[in-house]
Amino acid sequence: MSNIELIATATFGLEAVVKREVVNLGYTDLVTEDGKVTFFADLDAIPKANLWLRSADRVLLKMGEFKALSFEDLFEGTKALPWDDWITEDGKFTVTGKSIKSKLFSVPDCQAIVKKAVVERMKQRYKKDWFNETGPEFTIQVSLLKDIATLTIDTSGTGLHKRGYRHHSVEAPIKETLAAALVNLSFWNRERLLVDPFCGSGTIPIEAAMVGRNIAPGLGRSFASEYWPKVGKDLWKQARVEALKSIDQDARIRIRGSDINSKAVETARQNAVNCGVDDCIEFRAIPFSQLEIAEDYGIVITNPPYGERLGSPQQVHTLYRDMGKKLSHNNTWSVYVLTSEEDFEALFGRKADRKRKLYNGRIKVDYYQYHGQRPPRGD
Repeated sequence: MSNIELIATATFGLEAVVKREVVNLGYTDLVTEDGKVTFFADLDAIPKANLWLRSADRVLLKMGEFKALSFEDLFEGTKALPWDDWITEDGKFTVTGKSIKSKLFSVPDCQAIVKKAVVERMKQRYKKDWFNETGPEFTIQVSLLKDIATLTIDTSGTGLHKRGYRHHSVEAPIKETLAAALVNLSFWNRERLLVDPFCGSGTIPIEAAMVGRNIAPGLGRSFASEYWPKVGKDLWKQARVEALKSIDQDARIRIRGSDINSKAVETARQNAVNCGVDDCIEFRAIPFSQLEIAEDYGIVITNPPYGERLGSPQQVHTLYRDMGKKLSHNNTWSVYVLTSEEDFEALFGRKADRKRKLYNGRIKVDYYQYHGQRPPRGD
């Protein structure tokens, strides 16, 4: 029986991708809205969702939702929620907040009132006036949207994009969660060659290799809720053991990553070693002009330099023209490019089959998708 409500938060434009991942985990009682997917589940969904969701930003435990037109409404509504079922007597809890189009617009005041209300609830449960916040961490968020207050506890801790394998990076890296989404939005599968000719620190190739090997993206890190007694260490251990058993070490995966920056390529190699997928990826320090696309039915997924990130506009425009010339020679190849350049299609020389609006950090970008011929069945 589903007895908790969870929210998988998503970057704008990736809600459908996150919804698909939630459904693939077996959770179908859900609602998709801007920036989030809310679903009902059992307690074991907390470790399972944190370990397996590739494109979500965080997994939040929804404590309650109510209308709040005054600070008294906010205080009483918050106090009525079962915080003491989750937060331990020695729990360390902080309150974050945001307010959009609501009468209660002062976020610091809202945070202070929620904190006070939670403490009052805890006082009733534990019959004490002072709490030593030395135990597990609980981050509460009060979110006010059009006078509706939603109260949650963050089960993830550090954002889910922090996989743990990227010890070093390069300038303007792409988030791991966005890289995973780019792979999931493509037609790539582990039977086909994948190429990233501007791989930087290797995030796209590594995320693809994790998909191909069926490696849970959260296996290399810890989560806030691992230390919550309500969830329990046994559930986390069980989820990790199942994830480890799910890894397909025998999968033959062919991924190539290249970059003109030799230091970036060395960083990418080390990141792949840290992730345990270095045997899946061939990294080379070469310019784009030396990219080989002789094999049929390959797929390019890449986040090339663009104005806000790297290079002058003239250099970037020349590069995009060169990309269009080289990647148009073989119509069996599919090409997926993430860039903020609004004239990309004109520079590339072709209108995309599909274009999806996304965000890379705070930069508005588009994901241009060019679909090549599909491989014959059985290939």
